[in-house]
Amino acid sequence: MDYKPSLIQDGNPMENLEKQLICPICLEMFTKPVVILPCQHNLCRKCANDIFQAANPYWTNRGGSMSMSGGRFRCPSCRHEVIMDRHGVYGLQRNLLVENIIDIYKQECSSRPLQKGSHPMCKEHEDEKINIYCLTCEVPTCSMCKVFGAHQACEVAPLQNVFQGQKTELSNCISMLVAGNDRVQTIISQLEDSCRVTKENSHQVKEVLSQKFDALYAILDEKKSELLQRVTGEQEEKLAFIEALILQYREQLDKSTKLVETAIQSLDEPGGATFLLGAKPLIKSIVEASKGCQLGKTEQGFENMDYFTLDLQYIADALRAIDFAGDEEEEATEEEDQVEDESTEGKGEGHP
Repeated sequence: MDYKPSLIQDGNPMENLEKQLICPICLEMFTKPVVILPCQHNLCRKCANDIFQAANPYWTNRGGSMSMSGGRFRCPSCRHEVIMDRHGVYGLQRNLLVENIIDIYKQECSSRPLQKGSHPMCKEHEDEKINIYCLTCEVPTCSMCKVFGAHQACEVAPLQNVFQGQKTELSNCISMLVAGNDRVQTIISQLEDSCRVTKENSHQVKEVLSQKFDALYAILDEKKSELLQRVTGEQEEKLAFIEALILQYREQLDKSTKLVETAIQSLDEPGGATFLLGAKPLIKSIVEASKGCQLGKTEQGFENMDYFTLDLQYIADALRAIDFAGDEEEEATEEEDQVEDESTEGKGEGHP
């Protein structure tokens, strides 16, 4: 976990320290035990286990059948791939320093009086704070608007109840988006593997073609070049398609990552009313982004190039049958003489 010198210089160091103690998964203060990843980022062990199980659904341990091998998942902060042993997240080292800092922070907060921050005021009633939420209009408002103003006939709820509900909803959306990003990253890796396999298969086909055409020498050079060009064209077409898919998924991943960053910044807003002013459009954007992440994929066996296998046996047989033109003419003359002799003998037998 990175600690910045500005924590001491800022006007509210406790608030800045709290931001450093937020888990990137549950978006709450770290819950002990806290584990540290090889990339030096920290997670609640429960959150680490949740994303580990999501990335390795067939891995079981601690009460289930024991897996003889580990698994892997990506750090939600830096996307570094974390490779686990057979103990899973229980093999990760606990960060006792962070746990001690959390205990000290909680003790310090409990001994200090709550500070009142800036609170948004109602535009219609400038002296009234925004303290309720209109469920009908889906906007935060003040009590005067409910009693005398535009929201008299509307259904309202306490601001804190709606604040907690939409904050939870936004947290769930972020988790869903992060999981979607993991799936996109997996697809990108699969597409990159498809590129590699396609290149390898194309190379193998070219080698086979080269070996067969070398046996036929200069007579088949023209045909050899033609077929190699067809394989290369197919390779380039497939690679262009796969690379275009990779580009689309990378663009989708970049958009989703930026949206996650925006949502996380919104969650750092301490004021419930200020948060609610922008929460609804942000949640809608995240849901739409999650639904729009279904891009094209390659079909099974797309990278195969087996249909370019060439059988030259019949051509080899034809080449072995090639002989001098004089030998062929002599054999043709002998066959014609034999036919004439058989025809003459038949006529002689018919006339005594």
